[in-house]
Amino acid sequence: MNRPNPLVALVARDVRLSIRTGGAGLSLAFFLLVVVLLPFAAGTDPTLMRRIGPGVIWIAALLAVLLTLERLFQADLDAGVLDLMVAAPAPLELLVLAKALAHWFAIGVPLALLAIVAGLFLGLSLDASLALALTLLIGTPGLSCTGAIAGALTAGVRRGSLLLTLLVLPLYAPFVIFGAGAATLAANPAPPATPFPALLLLGACSLMAAFTALILMPSAVKSQLD
Repeated sequence: MNRPNPLVALVARDVRLSIRTGGAGLSLAFFLLVVVLLPFAAGTDPTLMRRIGPGVIWIAALLAVLLTLERLFQADLDAGVLDLMVAAPAPLELLVLAKALAHWFAIGVPLALLAIVAGLFLGLSLDASLALALTLLIGTPGLSCTGAIAGALTAGVRRGSLLLTLLVLPLYAPFVIFGAGAATLAANPAPPATPFPALLLLGACSLMAAFTALILMPSAVKSQLD
């Protein structure tokens, strides 16, 4: 009988836990609440919504991701799962990266799908809403990897949520700049400007975040067990 791949098993376990404990549902509900409240605060002018909608949706997605980061490694540290990960035969680098991937599956992908509905709700065209979802699909892996690094560093810190927020928010700035910029250009086409350069830079930020997580997270996890 074939033994399950430990990386696949870890991703599946973390996704199930995120759904079962309500962390994913809470963050998605927060995202939708921000989008629904926006017209009450800024008005319903279609031109204004097209101009600020993509940026607000990106900020709402960033904050929704931020809500889930504190428990990303804290729960496993309390339950002794991190000790098992360090002692496992599989490379620790891949195991911790699998946790970031699971976070993206549970939070990032649903946020990208909900962004289509959010864009349409704010009056964006279908093409602009799909472009907005694409920016989130490209950018949220970087948000998950960057947040996972901070989560691993602060897992053993008492009341580490404030420290985690202070660490993560400056690092999230490039994702918001390029992601919201590309989505805004798609919603407000102004030749010769195109969203593709911003999309490429956004993808580069996500790749850099994944590479940095691969290097830093194992050391951060081991430091929590010393």
